[in-house]
Amino acid sequence: MTEYMSAPEAAKKWGISERRVQKLCEEKRIPGITKFSRMWLIPKSAEKPIDKRLKMDAGLYARQKECGNQHE
Repeated sequence: MTEYMSAPEAAKKWGISERRVQKLCEEKRIPGITKFSRMWLIPKSAEKPIDKRLKMDAGLYARQKECGNQHE
């Protein structure tokens, strides 16, 4: 039987935000995920997906730069 972890548990394990884990689940980038009510269930054996966002200068991602969400 597969053991699962929650999005907050995956976020802590992978060193990313809970919201980022939720987005990865919504984009179906994590194999074996399932949604139970409003909660994502992620296999404990799942590995963190590769970040496909393009990184620009100053550590910003391309989308942040386009939207003007620059953190200074």
